[in-house]
Amino acid sequence: MNFGGRILFHITQHPLHRFFGEKIRASFTVLFVCFFLAGSVATSVAEDKPTVFVSILPQKYFVEQIAGDLVKVEVMVKPGASPATYEPKVSQMKQLASCAIYFAIGVPFERAWLDRIAGVNPQMQIVRTDQGIEKLSMEKHLHGDEDHGVHEGHEDHDGHKDQVDKGDKEEAYLHEEGLDPHIWLSPLLVQRQAAIIAASLTELLPDQATFFDANHKAFQARLVKLDKELRQILAGKKGYRFMVFHPSWGYFAHNYQLVQVPIEIEGKGPKSSQLKELILFARKEGIQVIFAQPQFSTKSAALVAREIDGEVITVDPLAENWLDNMKSVAEKFRDAIQ
Repeated sequence: MNFGGRILFHITQHPLHRFFGEKIRASFTVLFVCFFLAGSVATSVAEDKPTVFVSILPQKYFVEQIAGDLVKVEVMVKPGASPATYEPKVSQMKQLASCAIYFAIGVPFERAWLDRIAGVNPQMQIVRTDQGIEKLSMEKHLHGDEDHGVHEGHEDHDGHKDQVDKGDKEEAYLHEEGLDPHIWLSPLLVQRQAAIIAASLTELLPDQATFFDANHKAFQARLVKLDKELRQILAGKKGYRFMVFHPSWGYFAHNYQLVQVPIEIEGKGPKSSQLKELILFARKEGIQVIFAQPQFSTKSAALVAREIDGEVITVDPLAENWLDNMKSVAEKFRDAIQ
């Protein structure tokens, strides 16, 4: 139609257009509802997973090797924090109210907190993964150097009451009965911990017993392989000494016939006279590397390293990627004692 030179077109929608348009809109609606329901189901499945707590990150690795994604694993001691002095957050205590299992391992903060953790949720099972493990004493020392009185040996560890220099803050903690808690740094002892974890998960989810058993056996095989690899990495290093600030590696040293020499003396940062002894000892033994860890101050380690023209290397006993970390640490020890 022509009105004043303008041409107007009036388009009438064909009934078929309306029909297919409605069909398309209906299809989009169905797709939207399906996506929404799928998301809801996924959320529901995630929420239906039992929650288990562990004290430290390496335990998370152990549990996940056996449980896969059938449980949600929460870690009490966050990265960078010390399991010696950790205090659970209010939010973590609230999470424990819906927790099925708490896997304890014998680290110092558990001594003060485990009863309170259990009290939050009487239905929660407390599983002590260190049960049946004969721990090394923190008090035993082999005095191989009578001139300097340096504390050394496979069982060089903290004393009963330790004070750690973390920046300007002195932190005191107590190791339970003077025993070394670092049992997760021995593949042989992790085999025993894994068996306890597998049994507890099977009790929690009996329908998944076959799955847990298969994963447990596969993990045990990887642990056996790791132990062989570590022995190969450290072959020919029997009796060699490595110097650390905090004596976390006693079980590792014991397994692979090394000698751990800690800078801490009876769990405390060394006095000036003790530092001099350590420096003389390091020079005599040709030690060029001091091993520190992220959870502690490197002040004393750096001082010793400077005096011996050496270096400080950080190794983390609490790294989450446990298996790769163990091999990496073994290689660093090997390179340091060549």
